[in-house]
Amino acid sequence: MTPVRIFISSVQKEFADERAALRDYLRGDALMRRFFEVFLFEELPAADRRMDVAYLGDVRRCDIYVGLFGNDYGSENAGGVSPTEREFDLATAEGKYRLIYVRGTDDAARHPKMRALVGRAEAGLIRKRFNTPSELVTGLYAALVDYLVEKQLIRSGPFDAAPCAKATLEHLDPDRMAWFLRMARATRRFPLAPDASPHDLLEHLNLLDDGRVTNAAVLLFGKQPQRFLISSEIKCAHFHGTEVAKPIPSYQVYKGTVFELVDAAVDFVLSKIALSVGTREAGPQAPVRYEIPKEVVAEAIVNAVAHRDYTSNGSVQVMLFADRLEIWNPGTLPPSLTLEKLRQAHGSVPANPLLAEPMYLTGYIERMGTGTRDMIRHCTEAGLPEPEFAVSDGFQTIIRRVQGRDTGEPREKPREETREKTRDKILALIAANPSISTNELAEQIGITPKGIEWQIQQLKRAGQLKRVGPKKGGRWEITEGGDE
Repeated sequence: MTPVRIFISSVQKEFADERAALRDYLRGDALMRRFFEVFLFEELPAADRRMDVAYLGDVRRCDIYVGLFGNDYGSENAGGVSPTEREFDLATAEGKYRLIYVRGTDDAARHPKMRALVGRAEAGLIRKRFNTPSELVTGLYAALVDYLVEKQLIRSGPFDAAPCAKATLEHLDPDRMAWFLRMARATRRFPLAPDASPHDLLEHLNLLDDGRVTNAAVLLFGKQPQRFLISSEIKCAHFHGTEVAKPIPSYQVYKGTVFELVDAAVDFVLSKIALSVGTREAGPQAPVRYEIPKEVVAEAIVNAVAHRDYTSNGSVQVMLFADRLEIWNPGTLPPSLTLEKLRQAHGSVPANPLLAEPMYLTGYIERMGTGTRDMIRHCTEAGLPEPEFAVSDGFQTIIRRVQGRDTGEPREKPREETREKTRDKILALIAANPSISTNELAEQIGITPKGIEWQIQQLKRAGQLKRVGPKKGGRWEITEGGDE
């Protein structure tokens, strides 16, 4: 970001110690130097230009004017006005953010013109008095923190509740909000009517801040969320071996709402791990099992999306290796949680509460702090090692894969071979249950219903599949031969 420029105005000789103290503090403090750049006239290099032109030019270029008023008025020009007063007048005329600090309480000791200047500042500004350089530094620090909060450069509340700069209601997608209403009503009995307006929905979910669209609203319902929150994408990669190495056999960067990101990343992983289809001995539905339970994959990814630090420039990364699945997000555990507590019963402490609530309402997450324990249970039931959790330059979840299973270790394949693998899964599921619907196929295979429909069209064209009977109530029939 562009630093906020601070111009310090005063009689230089009278405030030499204070000016040096402010300079050293603003440049030495980690928070201050991240946001602010301080200008002192005495640090200007020698140049062939008038002094008054130089310092007034820097007043115009500054964002914050800091005036230090003491006893001395300073040298006067032909009109009887000192540089300090000219700087104050220009900052006022330019509408600069002004902070005034007056040294001492004995106004009678001040130069008459300085006394008048202090009176003018008191009439229209909040000004602070100080006696020592340390008091001045403390006072300015508090004022600058207030400035950062006011300008929303830092926040006292969660990121997802802050207004999203430059985003308006026009940048949100009504269709996505309508989908949310349907899902939330079906999943959690959400109270709003199906035809509730976008504004009513956002108000109900607390996704507006004084009428402005919040970051959470953009992440949930934005037409192009990454236009405003660039790093909110997900990066997915599949490697042949056990280390990150180029060239990467399969690499995808997904963009969209948090719901779309989770769905896409889960589909990416499920399409590249082994799938086994059992028999219908136990019931009409043939059991389907991924080598890593789908619930574990989904929980790890949705946690990374819901609880990440969205102020970071890093993106969620999903990396599938030959021996493990790693999910990394730029975030950390809240102070009340530890890595050990993740394996025990613990409360839910969402990093982005306004983002987490709609994800709960659509069934993507729970609010009881059970996610990590569910992952452990599902892995144990599947004969996998317990997931590993770590905090190192972000939060990391590692899920180990078991080599040499009957399902076979998957290998990276060209796109057409991957599609053939998906078609084989479709045929296996249809063989087990000829009445299975496209939605059920999509759910069990882990791709979208549109993807299933496309694959079915390819199978029909190849003469491997046909539909018998009506769309509803009919059945699939696996065939052999040429095109229909």
